[in-house]
Amino acid sequence: MADVTETSQRTIVFADVCESTRIYESIGDTQALTLINRLFKALENEVVAHSGVTVKTLGDAMVCEFRQADNAFRAACAMQQAAADLATASESGGLKIKIGMTHGPVVMEHGDVFGDTVNVCARLVAIANPTQVLTTRQMVEALSPGLRERCRELYAVKVRNRAGEVMVCELMWRLDIDTTRVNDAEAADTPPVAQSWILKLTHAGDTFVVDDGQALRIGREADNDVVVATEHASRLHARIFSRDGNFVLADQSTNGTFLIDDAGQREVRLRRSEAVLGERGWIGLGKSAASHGDHVLRYRLERRS
Repeated sequence: MADVTETSQRTIVFADVCESTRIYESIGDTQALTLINRLFKALENEVVAHSGVTVKTLGDAMVCEFRQADNAFRAACAMQQAAADLATASESGGLKIKIGMTHGPVVMEHGDVFGDTVNVCARLVAIANPTQVLTTRQMVEALSPGLRERCRELYAVKVRNRAGEVMVCELMWRLDIDTTRVNDAEAADTPPVAQSWILKLTHAGDTFVVDDGQALRIGREADNDVVVATEHASRLHARIFSRDGNFVLADQSTNGTFLIDDAGQREVRLRRSEAVLGERGWIGLGKSAASHGDHVLRYRLERRS
């Protein structure tokens, strides 16, 4: 009997092992393969425990589907925790996963999943940093009210073959996070930086502005907001956006993003990680910001007029 093609509302989850090549190089092929197989088994157990199905594996990534958005949310949290527990138990601090997930219509055929929802999910996992779970506003709206409170909006991104942008949200999977929200009294006394200030970024004589709720894409490709066409820059190298009252620099690159602020602190190299930006400083794409060149951008905060 031929497999039936159907379109159904589903939550799709992509989970990807971060920097697996480095793990193989650091501990050897045999040990690395054993470790990653243990990880995939742990992840699959969490998928099944939350009424999901593993559709397929793609190298060091796995694709899952869930009928209920809440189940997918809880599974993603459990998958991240399982990866963290395994990294601790195996003393492999480099073992991390990143997850992209969204909810919407999915074409299901021959045991596989297709369509725009799947494409958006693939985009999310591609831009996620290690230990992050990224989702969409559409997914957040499909969650029960209690779970929606554990999501926060980040920025909008372009997705191939889509006319509009997709609003990216972060799922706060750690239950003990105490830095993501400010209580009402404290918020009233201390206005968030991003509500009182704007960030100005200068490169090659051009100035770009990030306001509250906005984001800038920086990289080598022409569709970025700030194009830095140098050999060490990635196609999409980094983003700057406002979050929780601060301006955040998030690296998405191969070679890393270098950050120096005017306070004279040592240079920090971001590798698939984030940093809150200070009042002013320099950003280097792919190599040190201290070595002046076309790869360096200048940023500063200015009070909103």
